[in-house]
Amino acid sequence: MSVRELVVLGTASQVPTRHRNHNGYLLRWDGEGILFDPGEGTQRQMLRAGVAAHDLHRICVTHFHGDHSLGLAGVIQRINLDRVPHPVSAHYPRSGQRFFDRLRYATAYRETVALTEAPVDADGVLASTASYVLEARRLSHPVESYGYRLVEPDGRRMLPERLAAHGIRGADVGRVQREGALGDVVLDDVSEVRRGQRFAFVMDTRLCDGVYALAEGCDLLVIESTFLDEDVRLAADHGHLTAGQAAAVARDAGVRHLVLTHFSQRYSGPEGPEEFERQARAAGFGGELTVAHDLLRVPVPKRR
Repeated sequence: MSVRELVVLGTASQVPTRHRNHNGYLLRWDGEGILFDPGEGTQRQMLRAGVAAHDLHRICVTHFHGDHSLGLAGVIQRINLDRVPHPVSAHYPRSGQRFFDRLRYATAYRETVALTEAPVDADGVLASTASYVLEARRLSHPVESYGYRLVEPDGRRMLPERLAAHGIRGADVGRVQREGALGDVVLDDVSEVRRGQRFAFVMDTRLCDGVYALAEGCDLLVIESTFLDEDVRLAADHGHLTAGQAAAVARDAGVRHLVLTHFSQRYSGPEGPEEFERQARAAGFGGELTVAHDLLRVPVPKRR
């Protein structure tokens, strides 16, 4: 049975708190695991969340600030220690190659796994598989940063009432699907487009074109909201978003489920999550909303 869900490993920004680890997010997608921004402590959070090294097929790093990448050393060594039987690809800004090299070879270990380095240096498609296309878009942060977007190819949904109206049943249904026609009946007559699901991961950034391009039409959007709205100037100065800004992006982009994360330690009190939710709703976002916490699991919404 295919599973599509987000496993949240950490939700803090620059400084972890008693209840929030540094960043780390695993997207399970039909038997593949894509690990985003493994910050310090990710390997232990994986253990707590029931995520094994064998679950990892790709690693995507948005940028090389420590809270988004210091866990790379441990994760890569664990992949090799556990002798993961499949290749693993790593995507990260090409401008940070020296940082990736330092983290990959931070200490001595035996390499047993084929780790493919696939750095990003422009907007566009990074990988295509049968179940998704992985894209990147440039963001606006003091260091080069990219967000990631995963899009499932559109499919077709057969419509039983139209099949029945045309007298198509049994093996002929499969024939129409494979060949696109049966006699005078074409595929469009008995089916409709089934829109592919869309996921986006947007970390440290100011508002920019890349944020909107990544979020457009997403079923599940994971986006940073480091600051509350009253600290909007601080957010802009440091290259971040507020809760209201992130929610407004989701509202305008038609996002179905919004996940806010990457919270500043200044909001570590019990009122923090409620205030992020309140400000997101005040911005007019009416879809499903989650203020993330460590070890949370968020399913990708079912197709409409």
